[in-house]
Amino acid sequence: MTVRYDIAIIGAGLGGLTAGAILARAGRKVLVVERSNSVGGAASSYKVGDLFVEGSLHTTSDPHHPRDPKHDPLRRAGVLDAVQWVAAGSLYEVRGGPLAAPFVLPDDFDAAREALTQRFPEARDSITAVLGEMQQLAAAAPGDATSQQHDATLAQTLDRAFGDNEAVKAALAANLVCYHDDPATTWWPFFALAQGDYLRSGGRYVHGGSQRLSSALARAIRTAGGAVALRRMASAITLDGDGRINGFTHTAKDGSDSQTVDAACIIGNAAPETLATLLPTDGGDRLRAAYAERAPSISLFGLTLGLARPPRDFGVTSYSTQLLPDWMTRLADYAAATTLMAQEPGERMPPLAIADYAAIDSGVPAPPYVLSVMGPDALSNWDGADPDAYRAKRARWQAAIVACLDRHYPGLAGAVVASAFNTAVSMRQYLGAPHGAVYGFAPTPPRPGAARPERSPATVIPGLYLASAYAGFGGYTGVIASAAQCADMILAAADADER
Repeated sequence: MTVRYDIAIIGAGLGGLTAGAILARAGRKVLVVERSNSVGGAASSYKVGDLFVEGSLHTTSDPHHPRDPKHDPLRRAGVLDAVQWVAAGSLYEVRGGPLAAPFVLPDDFDAAREALTQRFPEARDSITAVLGEMQQLAAAAPGDATSQQHDATLAQTLDRAFGDNEAVKAALAANLVCYHDDPATTWWPFFALAQGDYLRSGGRYVHGGSQRLSSALARAIRTAGGAVALRRMASAITLDGDGRINGFTHTAKDGSDSQTVDAACIIGNAAPETLATLLPTDGGDRLRAAYAERAPSISLFGLTLGLARPPRDFGVTSYSTQLLPDWMTRLADYAAATTLMAQEPGERMPPLAIADYAAIDSGVPAPPYVLSVMGPDALSNWDGADPDAYRAKRARWQAAIVACLDRHYPGLAGAVVASAFNTAVSMRQYLGAPHGAVYGFAPTPPRPGAARPERSPATVIPGLYLASAYAGFGGYTGVIASAAQCADMILAAADADER
């Protein structure tokens, strides 16, 4: 049986759901097909026994701020007020590395400027200049900040401003792992815009977990007359004689119950590399070639610990903490951390981004009290290991990370009563992301001579669009913003056809 839809969406991650909700509420007949048992992708929360595991969200900028890139998309999707956005209190506390004492970076431009200049009075003018540029980029119209002819990297910008003052660089960019792993290849306008969004509006967490946002988007699609089909696999995308999208087939996860969908427009909430495997050979080759020079983003590991007592009992003093290892004496050292897990645990530990969900009104159930720990990882760190060897090595790294935390927060290790540890291998398996990439493509400067913007929901296949981190910049804000851009392109194309 063949069913006709205006738009078919492959994947019910945050991008596919946001685009789907906007389009369904605009009167389009939408079908979302998702291979998993639930919607959300990375924007998911789940239980492992009694342990609550947050799939990805520590903080995002406040979508209620009218200039936040998520504000208009989530309003149009009908979910801006469908969940509660809880204030995180500060952007982060950073400990270790080149900092002799902990430093808290507020999530407000004026307060951040005051805190930084009090701590680093010798760099007052440079702090004012860097934050001023960041504030200017964050205030630009959507798309303007990252479409400008500006090829500087984060390292170049901070080196020019602060020289060898590594402490102030770490204070400003300790959360680099939320974007990339190397300041020398991180595009400055992207970092300034992303970090500036937090400093303009403040950090927020979805009360009860990111699954609530994903579920609200799925409800919005269904309420508007669309359909969300779970446990269904896209098996092939079809093209007409002119090379345009004209439909796709999907099956149950075991390959049975094949169904055909007619649709002149398909949105892929997946990597282009994955979508290419569903296309006819010529179309797949064209899609691969279009992205051949784009480097994938980093991957991450995520260790969720359930504690018998609140983390504050062991000295965790902030909701968000960036724990930099002693060997990281320069911000540039971040780049060496991604491949640490290729070896056995030793003296060098990776930088750790920690979220204490008991420190705010997160809605995360406790006990056990949830402490989330993430850091840079790469799929190549785990290559070649058979399943037993992989699990054993992962267990050794988990023990090493917990021991590291215990050195900073004495007694914490003895309070661990539950845990779940995901690596780059988990990211590839669960998200279907080639290379385990969690942010789509790496946020590197535009290639010399490349047309700007390089990132777009449109693809070289007419009628095939992207609504994911691969269409914009990764993270909640980037994905939601690119999904809205995707929906607008489709609506504009339809209007043009009608005229």
